[in-house]
Amino acid sequence: MKLTIEGIREKAAYEKAGISLPAYDILKVKEKTVSAPEWVHFGIGNIFRIFIGSIADDLLAAGETDTGITCVETFDFEVVEKIYRPYDNLALCVTLLGDGTSEKRVVGSLCEAIAAKPQDTEARNRLNTIFRDPGLKMVTFTITEKGYALKNAAGEYFPFVKADIENGPDQASGAMALVTALLLERFKAGKTPLALVSMDNVSHNGEKLREAVLEVAHAWKERGYTDDEFVSWVSDESAVAFPWTMIDKITPRPSESVRDMLTDIGMEDMDIVITDKKTYIAPFVNAEKPQYLVVEDHFPNGRPPLEKAGVYMTDRDTVNASERMKVTVCLNPLHTALAPYGCALGYTRFSDVMRDAEMLKLVNQVGPVEGMAVVKDPGILSPRAFIEECINVRFPNEYIPDTPQRIAVDTSQMVGIRFGETIKEYVKRDGNAKALVGIPLAIAGWLRYLLAVDEDGNAYELSPDPMNEELQEMLKGIEIGKPETFRDQLKPVLSNSRIFGSDLYEAGIGELIEDMFREEISGFGGIRRTIRHYLG
Repeated sequence: MKLTIEGIREKAAYEKAGISLPAYDILKVKEKTVSAPEWVHFGIGNIFRIFIGSIADDLLAAGETDTGITCVETFDFEVVEKIYRPYDNLALCVTLLGDGTSEKRVVGSLCEAIAAKPQDTEARNRLNTIFRDPGLKMVTFTITEKGYALKNAAGEYFPFVKADIENGPDQASGAMALVTALLLERFKAGKTPLALVSMDNVSHNGEKLREAVLEVAHAWKERGYTDDEFVSWVSDESAVAFPWTMIDKITPRPSESVRDMLTDIGMEDMDIVITDKKTYIAPFVNAEKPQYLVVEDHFPNGRPPLEKAGVYMTDRDTVNASERMKVTVCLNPLHTALAPYGCALGYTRFSDVMRDAEMLKLVNQVGPVEGMAVVKDPGILSPRAFIEECINVRFPNEYIPDTPQRIAVDTSQMVGIRFGETIKEYVKRDGNAKALVGIPLAIAGWLRYLLAVDEDGNAYELSPDPMNEELQEMLKGIEIGKPETFRDQLKPVLSNSRIFGSDLYEAGIGELIEDMFREEISGFGGIRRTIRHYLG
């Protein structure tokens, strides 16, 4: 079986293999989408195809819409060249269930794929045409948090952003500049309203997208590329809206075991591709079944009936509460508590970390005990049900090929929101955070992880993090088995409000974390001894 428009005509073979096919005329939908685009998406990797693409696929199958998605890539053009075009923009989505079975479906809603390469006149002209179309309703994004960043840690524009600002709309290359340039085309063509919707796993994602677009627009105005009227139009959320969202679906890299399973049942050309930009992608996508998308219902030019495909449509406050529930209590802090320890304990599968008795004690203390005491209930989702699903169903799923090493990426950029917000809530409630035990253990574990030596004395490579070098320099000289080598090296870290959102000594837990860290480096095996000491 081939994953192409022609290949899926072999319906009997697909049915025998247990693969569902689109219940609509793909070619007819593609033709309508190209001629009358309503939905454009930037950042067309794995989670987009299996989650956002499936939403559109469901709406098409139910007859709730007759157009699909125009897919745009601004970063890794090999994704279009090697995964979209050879497979006629089809995606084979594999949902991995906890009992070892899987659900398989072909998604046909990804109707047009555009590699928005700099200086590619044809691609740019096509995008201009799409954005001038008054029927375009929404533009969605899964470009990761880095996709919205314009400046480095020193507050200076990245070189490509600087070039985009200096060169103006016609030569825009980065995602934020390109989107702003396309908004300028829409403004010139009649000022039809539009919604720009970040679906990235980022706090206040709509706000971050809006700030980036407005910054580019203002910078171009200063250089004479645009004027006050355009900036005012983009600034008016009744004309250009930036709804907030919360998204959640664990979507690991494509798995070799899934590739082999698909090959065994007759699928051809299922090879996993690692692009030059280190994107791991394949004709198939594998992910867990649970998924959540909560969207602020603010679409000034209309929208597809997303709620009919399982999307929660609500107001901004409810989106914010849902996002805070997930990111500060019910999911992300649990990941960040366990991943560094998992690495230091020698695990390479996250599901195995969840079967470790000490780790299970820790995760239940961090989330159901400490986090739940201060979580705000968003109303549309139950925090208790959400966290129990994570701990009992999602995280232990051994068929999800996730790793603590992947989850530990960029931890320094995440501890401030994932732990820091709960710490601040305790300080606000009690005057200090001394009631906390699990979160201090999690922070101590991250610092122990940064020593890059596991519990058996083996060195390991740290997951990528922009602060790795700086933090390792601070911890220099500390040796496992020699607690006397630990003196005051943690003070610059634990007092750094840029990392944690507050000074942890002022919060009343800095000394406790030092004590925990000292016990963990007392010798090999110190991690388990320390967790038992504090959690029983």
